[in-house]
Amino acid sequence: MTVLKNLIERQNEPTYLSGIAEETGLSHASVSRVITPLVGSGVVTEKPFGKQTRIFQLNMESEAAKLIVDFYKKINQTEIEA
Repeated sequence: MTVLKNLIERQNEPTYLSGIAEETGLSHASVSRVITPLVGSGVVTEKPFGKQTRIFQLNMESEAAKLIVDFYKKINQTEIEA
């Protein structure tokens, strides 16, 4: 959830594993372990950048990603109203 939250809040900005790790306080290995199935399911896109760097971004063309973002917005709305 922490990785997804980070990607949702920056859905228009590509990011790196190290950037997600730094912003979330998770280890690089933890972020990698979490993001791999998100890429596999199409919720997150992965693009190579240079020889060793990969860029990740929420895939807003994915129905699943749209549903996740919608759910996230509804949860935040509920928290604000409570």
